[in-house]
Amino acid sequence: MKKHTKIFWITALVFFITICSGCDKRFPLEQDIFRTQNTFLNQDSIQVDFPEIIKDKITLFTMIYTHCPDICPMTTHNMNLVEQRLPDNLKDKVRFVVISFDPDRDTPSVFKKYAEIRDLSFNTWSFLSGDEKNTNEVMLKFNITAIPADSTYDDDGTLSYNVIHTDRISLIDQNGKLRANYKGSTADLNMLIEDIKYLAD
Repeated sequence: MKKHTKIFWITALVFFITICSGCDKRFPLEQDIFRTQNTFLNQDSIQVDFPEIIKDKITLFTMIYTHCPDICPMTTHNMNLVEQRLPDNLKDKVRFVVISFDPDRDTPSVFKKYAEIRDLSFNTWSFLSGDEKNTNEVMLKFNITAIPADSTYDDDGTLSYNVIHTDRISLIDQNGKLRANYKGSTADLNMLIEDIKYLAD
């Protein structure tokens, strides 16, 4: 019995070393997001494929809706602060992508105004909206949930509603791998910047 037990533990140890030999201890994830592409319109109504548009770039990614009263503006602001605080030698290596899970209201023109109000550069930022199929596929890929809450009608008859949703910023490396997730509205920006620096080295 002792001999069999010893063989078992040696086998288990070899297996553990094998599956972890390629792991990066700094990051909990290494999910390839380039296996499938999804089509969206950017803020200029130009059709683009995601994640192809971030090929070879380190990317901060989030999903929001522009009518959000709290979490989404905070998340966008945090991503903006990260960009502002990046060292000059990294600014060309990092991209920022925002996809709406409320595309019926977040048209390209709405998204463009949302970005311009916040003085975000379209050289480094992309705001994408698409149809239900492509949006849902990206949500599934990144394990993001968005559920419409109670709805009302404005005085002009426009349907108004909030969305209960995942609060997240995702870090994607330059090889197209999802490496880490952070709570978008309260992210530790110093940690995020250090993680970006680590990937860039």
